[in-house]
Amino acid sequence: MHNFKTPSLYYKNSPYQPEHFQIRSRARHYNEFWVDNLDMKLWKTFSIQKREDIAYYNTQSEFETEQFARHLNCLICQEMEAKGKDGVMFLCIGTDRSTGDSLGPLVGHKLRGRRLKGAAVIGTLDKPVHAMNLDLYARYIRLHYPDYVIVAIDASVGSPDHVGYATLGRGALQPGLGVSKELEAVGDIAITGIVGGAGSRDPVMLQSVRLSIVMKMADCICEGICLVERLWENAAII
Repeated sequence: MHNFKTPSLYYKNSPYQPEHFQIRSRARHYNEFWVDNLDMKLWKTFSIQKREDIAYYNTQSEFETEQFARHLNCLICQEMEAKGKDGVMFLCIGTDRSTGDSLGPLVGHKLRGRRLKGAAVIGTLDKPVHAMNLDLYARYIRLHYPDYVIVAIDASVGSPDHVGYATLGRGALQPGLGVSKELEAVGDIAITGIVGGAGSRDPVMLQSVRLSIVMKMADCICEGICLVERLWENAAII
């Protein structure tokens, strides 16, 4: 696992470290207007809900499944206790029409195949949750799952040397910022997979992401989540 000191990352989903974004944005004189404009959006989102202690897990080499699962389980238990909730949902965001943005639906598809007993899953290859229907699903979740801790899963962009890493932390995602869309922030806990570098804001970049990288991240995240359920089962037996 990478250390908890977050490098300068730009998320497709959420501005977890705006101070880093501000430093990098000042250096981008060639595209100053766009960066400053986006920087304002990122600060606005950050003020809604701050993600804390983001951890990095390398999914391309020796993924630490047990450590990831224990961390996720700890965050879920803390959210349940703090907010008085008694259920868990994995909200998998993305679309199967773009390789780089298919992480969420792939994870949802794999989780459905594993038939989780202790958690709900929304967002699969057959029924993806994406920019066009996210608001609809958000309302549905508020209506039918008001007492659930929501774990949002989505792809992200970041430092080139962190492509292939999964991140885990407390706080909401705001999908779409990396491709200049402003959507509703969702989730209590967030899992992201870094699929590309943040140097380009061209959505076409997501189409050139290697499927093998996304599949490996999806497999690792799925295994981690399934191990969390086994932790719940073992705790119930004890």
